[in-house]
Amino acid sequence: MSAAHTPDEQLSRHVHAPDHSVANDHDHDHAAHGTLRDYLWGFGLSVILTVVPFWLVMSGTIPDKTVTALVISGFAALQVIVHMIFFLHMNPRSEGGWNLLALIFTVVVVVISLSGSLWVMYHLNQNMMPTTVKQMEQMP
Repeated sequence: MSAAHTPDEQLSRHVHAPDHSVANDHDHDHAAHGTLRDYLWGFGLSVILTVVPFWLVMSGTIPDKTVTALVISGFAALQVIVHMIFFLHMNPRSEGGWNLLALIFTVVVVVISLSGSLWVMYHLNQNMMPTTVKQMEQMP
């Protein structure tokens, strides 16, 4: 028997009786890859989620800047979700659910860090900085 195997023999050996001595170049999940249709959907949604906020800012459709910033933040969050689904192929089935669990943990840590930082900065601003010169003059 020769030491070299044809590609069909290697595939047959790997599929029917896995041998760990055979190098497997494709250890990742093939079902996780998207199709051209998925990539085009993701690209189209990404373009829309970029153009709409740009148009909102440039046209001044929403006069209140705070509301505009919140709307743009919402579009940004949606775009992150689109990228994770269509380009990073993250779903509850990928990697046995560990990718989704890691994502949820990351989001929780980021939300706690950002909200805590904003809360501390707001209260420092309110409690440490005098709002008027008159209040400064009344200080002991």
